[in-house]
Amino acid sequence: MALESRVTQEEIKKEPEKPIDREKTCPLLLRVFTTNCGRHHRPDEFARGNVPSSELQIYTWMDATLKELTSLVKEVYPEARKKGTHFSFSIVYPDTRGKVYRLKDIGNTISGRKGTDDSMTLQSQRFQIGDYLDIAITPPNRAPPLGARMRPF
Repeated sequence: MALESRVTQEEIKKEPEKPIDREKTCPLLLRVFTTNCGRHHRPDEFARGNVPSSELQIYTWMDATLKELTSLVKEVYPEARKKGTHFSFSIVYPDTRGKVYRLKDIGNTISGRKGTDDSMTLQSQRFQIGDYLDIAITPPNRAPPLGARMRPF
């Protein structure tokens, strides 16, 4: 007889996050990789110990929101400060079944606008220390990136 989990994704997300005391908790090193073309890096770019060259290192906490991370990236990349710039966030993590990496889309923010994903935290998206964060930045004058199901080919 097989057992099924009756816990839904909504119940997991409603699970209250433990508040982090940033005065007493040591920050983690978040390795962030960015692109300015509106697309994420390919998973094979992280294979065999390699990483893309566009690395940004941020010291932060697990309760960091996507909006907070957006503002930190904008401090480093002035071209991303323009109103309407689109930031698409993905967690890059090693696949437990092999020596490959996977990308998991976790949310989007837009510079100068409030959005539903702004308050999403790393912790709420099951980020684990050692994972990477990949941010695809799309300038406001370019069309938003095509979704995975809307590819033109």
